[in-house]
Order: sequence, then C-alpha cells, then structure tokens
Amino acid sequence: MPFAAAAALLVAAGLGGCAGMSDGMSTAFADPAKYELYDCQQLETERKRLATRTAEVQALMAKAETGAAGTVVAELAYRNEYVAVRGQSKFAEDAWQRSRCQNAAPVAAPPVPPVIAPAPQR
Repeated sequence: MPFAAAAALLVAAGLGGCAGMSDGMSTAFADPAKYELYDCQQLETERKRLATRTAEVQALMAKAETGAAGTVVAELAYRNEYVAVRGQSKFAEDAWQRSRCQNAAPVAAPPVPPVIAPAPQR
C-alpha cells in the first residue's frame, strides 16, 4: 500500500507541474487567426460565450476536486479544455482591442404597464 500512495503522489505532482506549464502555454491550443475577420458584434458575442464556458469548466474542475483523487480527475478531464478556452479568450480579447471595439450599451427594457386590480364586487 505505501507504494500506491507514493505513486499517487508522484502522479499528482507530475500533473501539477503540467498544470503550471499549461497555464503559461494557454495559447498553444487556440488558433491565433480565428478572430481576424470578426466584427465587433461577433467578437462581443464570442467573448461572452468564452467567459461563460470558462466559468463552467472552472466549476466542473472545482466539483471534481471535491471527490476522491479529485485533483487528478480534474486535471485529466478538464485541464486541456480550460487551457484551450483561455487561449481562445486571449485571442478574442486581442482582436477586440485591435478593432477598438466598445461594449454595447445595455438595452433598456420596455416599461411595464402597472397592473390594476379589479374593484371588488358588491
């Protein structure tokens, strides 16, 4: 049994090293030219989608880490996708900056007419 524990620690340490390395290489899994022809509206939609996906993957990793051998499971199951999404986000943000895009003003909701309760019948 001590051998299994030592092996698990070595695997976790190895994956931790990979995680640190992949954070620095977040653009390795993304296409740098993907967003070159996007207009500002497309970039805004894509940035929101990528932010949502990043949050989803982070939540999945956090949930996986709560289980037995969770860190290993989180690394194996979600790290590559997390790194790829972060890389895409960086390139989308770079294209946003180059295009000098501005966030769209929030659309005002139409006014809601007041609800008038019917008068009680006598």
